[in-house]
Amino acid sequence: MEITIDSIIGILGLLFGGGAVGGIFTWRWQRAKAKTEAKTAEVDMAQKVQDTYQEMLEYKQKEVEDNHRLIAELREDRDHYKQGYIEFRDQVEKLQKDFSNFRSETEKERIQMKRDIARNGRQLERLSPFLCGREGCAIRVPVTISQSGEIEKTIRPTQQKPQHDSQDISYLDPYHEG
Repeated sequence: MEITIDSIIGILGLLFGGGAVGGIFTWRWQRAKAKTEAKTAEVDMAQKVQDTYQEMLEYKQKEVEDNHRLIAELREDRDHYKQGYIEFRDQVEKLQKDFSNFRSETEKERIQMKRDIARNGRQLERLSPFLCGREGCAIRVPVTISQSGEIEKTIRPTQQKPQHDSQDISYLDPYHEG
């Protein structure tokens, strides 16, 4: 087997003309291109995933900020209502205290009024012998009443028996007769 230039040219023509060498170069180029496109697609996909993740992160951060703002507003409202409650509670306590004081003062006044009524009743009982049924009776015995309710008679220098009309008033004054 002799290799001649013709046979080498024929083999080279077959390889290059039939596309075997060109096919190998094309196949290698296509493979490199496919790898590059795959890597590009992979990088693009990673970039899209990262962008989506970044959007989700920004959305969550905004949501967290909104929640913090809402929490701050709710705390302000709570503090405002708490202050209002404290003021209301203080007012209620003051009113209860005032009412209790009023009640005790009223009770004291009621007891004092009962005492005054009883004292006035005793004084009236002591004065009943000196009452006359006729208005303007000249022989009424003047009396003086002390703070303790004691009656002191003032005797006139000339004390006479009363002179009344025919009406009987003895039931009113034991000193007046017929």
